[in-house]
Amino acid sequence: MAKTGISMAPQQGFRGVIAREPFRELYELQRGFNRIFSDAFGQTPGEGAAVGAWTPPVDVFEDENGFVIKIEAPEVKREDINVTLDKNVLTISGERRLENEEKRDSYHRIERSYGKFFRSFTLSPNANLEAVNAEFKDGVLRLSIPKKEETKPKQIQVEIK
Repeated sequence: MAKTGISMAPQQGFRGVIAREPFRELYELQRGFNRIFSDAFGQTPGEGAAVGAWTPPVDVFEDENGFVIKIEAPEVKREDINVTLDKNVLTISGERRLENEEKRDSYHRIERSYGKFFRSFTLSPNANLEAVNAEFKDGVLRLSIPKKEETKPKQIQVEIK
């Protein structure tokens, strides 16, 4: 036992260390905030998380040929997704429906979100809006937006003399 002027408990090795779980603490903090806001808006616990607006995760990236937007939309039918383009704003909307809405009371827990979603992206001025391509496969919507020809980088071989 070390003496520093204050009383210290003897060190007991790893068995005496209290394990901290920072992610669990953050989760509990988030749950507390969610409870505060759901109480303020009159929702019952869990109601707002399961049914209502949800936001599917999105990846947006660019390569030398254009831009790609990938949206995860599992259990969303192709006919329930809409893609619109107005000027240079691309909008994706849709809905994931609860499979057995009439049997909802028999569920013990609903953690996945259902309902309508809406995402908008302002496209770059060098995007070719006339050639947008969309493909829906395995629950992922992939939008390919090519660049205009005049903005694509061109490589020129310079001869050294």
